[in-house]
Amino acid sequence: MRTAASAPDLVQSARTWRDDDPDATTRAELDGLIDQVELGSAQSRLELADRFSGMLQFGTAGLRGALGAGPNRMNRSVVIRAAAGLVAHLQAVGRPGAAPTVVIGYDARYSSDVFARDTAAVVEGMGGRAILLPGPLPTPVLAFAIRHLDADAGVMVTASHNPPEDNGYKVYLGDGSQIVPPSDREIAARIAAVPSVASVPRATEGWRTLDDSIVEDYISAIVTVVAPDSPRELSCVHTSLHGVGHTTLATAFVRAGFRPPTPVGAQALPDPDFPTVRFPNPEEPGAIDLALELARSEACDLVIANDPDADRCAAAVLDPALGDWRMLRGDEVGALLGAHLVNRGVEPGDVFASSIVSSRLLGAIAAAAGIRHEETLTGFKWISRVEGLRYGYEEALGYCVAPHLVRDKDGVSAALLLAELAATLKSQGRGLTDLLDDLAVAHGVHATDSFSVRVSDLAQSELLLRRLREAPVTSLAARDVARMDDLSLGLGALPPTEGLRYHLDDASRIIVRPSGTEPKVKIYLEVIEPVPDRAGLREAQAAAAGRLATIRSELEQLTALP
Repeated sequence: MRTAASAPDLVQSARTWRDDDPDATTRAELDGLIDQVELGSAQSRLELADRFSGMLQFGTAGLRGALGAGPNRMNRSVVIRAAAGLVAHLQAVGRPGAAPTVVIGYDARYSSDVFARDTAAVVEGMGGRAILLPGPLPTPVLAFAIRHLDADAGVMVTASHNPPEDNGYKVYLGDGSQIVPPSDREIAARIAAVPSVASVPRATEGWRTLDDSIVEDYISAIVTVVAPDSPRELSCVHTSLHGVGHTTLATAFVRAGFRPPTPVGAQALPDPDFPTVRFPNPEEPGAIDLALELARSEACDLVIANDPDADRCAAAVLDPALGDWRMLRGDEVGALLGAHLVNRGVEPGDVFASSIVSSRLLGAIAAAAGIRHEETLTGFKWISRVEGLRYGYEEALGYCVAPHLVRDKDGVSAALLLAELAATLKSQGRGLTDLLDDLAVAHGVHATDSFSVRVSDLAQSELLLRRLREAPVTSLAARDVARMDDLSLGLGALPPTEGLRYHLDDASRIIVRPSGTEPKVKIYLEVIEPVPDRAGLREAQAAAAGRLATIRSELEQLTALP
């Protein structure tokens, strides 16, 4: 059995793809690689083989990958095929004879606007109705627009917080939520059935481009997440990490009655090169250093950071225990927002939800408030579908604070709600860390941490998970593993997903799972330490931190790749 294409076969495949490619730049890119392969370059042959190792996989995250020529890259050919598959799916599942309406948004990454227009051209060319957002905008604006405009689906061209060389294609259905099985498989099958780009009908005009009123509608809707009579005295620093979020967030803050946040000047304008950060993800070390420097240099109560498409929200505070600014963990912000909503008042039918990799503290807060908490698989495609959802979050800085408006994570509305909480606490002479202490006293210290094992390909992820299954971990940090859940077998009402979950006999929990959007395996840790009384809080925090560090150290060794 041949495991790799011969050089002539590879070159022929590349030429066939090139001849069907509508873009001069990627055609030239392939020509250059083909020439180098024919001259005998082994490196170019490996590069070409990778680009033609298969079609970029369409899944529940849509498409995401490096920009470049070939079927295993993000480019116009791949996007046109994806758009054709999506429209064919909508036509198959929609009302007979009805033209599907698709609203399309895009960020400021390289080629995002081109991919958005190609999508609009395909939708119109295949008999649908395309509605294009007016410019580079946050993903939550697109998620809001789907239901606001009564569309059948939505497409957001973004790679979110991925490196500069990537782009992506996120698909939503008409309920405003991201696609889930079996829709992803059905769309993927229709993409695979597209014989060529040339066979896809594409209009040259006819789609509708919205004006800025859609942004005004979004802002007018989300400012209602804050109470009209709550405190507004707050000073914020904001960074959009070279993304598209600053103008929308600043406008929303002013419209809600807050002072405009002070921008980090070097990061305030969209820049697809993301020149001041290695990875444009607030979770990455160093990403918000400029924001923290600005906060230290002038009077400030809160630092807020969005990722480049502004669907995630990070926060940093001046921590009295450290005497310096620190970034709050996603689980800390998730608990703070949940507690704030409870304090503002919840209804018996309200439901809080969080993903299986997030802290169990939100569940404790919900139980104490007498409302239901539901655990879901990772991703807002699952969280947003929880029946009766009032609030949902996951530890990767994603918060859905107004599911009736945006059925996805929304870094702008979450920032508004967090600012309201910070302003309310400030009016009482307190801060966000004080509320975190209150929650620890009431429910125990829930200390969380995570780290990643970067891999070069899917095979390495599979190898790591197989190794852990074949040689089960029996103890960590001198505690026995009471139970291991193989998530691939399903877990109660949760559908199967790749990963393992360990429960230690002291209530510590570890989850190992491959990332759905990046080449890495993620490991999530949580330790719970009871707090006897407020006087014992610092001792409990220290004990939890020590156990957490020990577990992490041992797991880093167990998950190290050769």
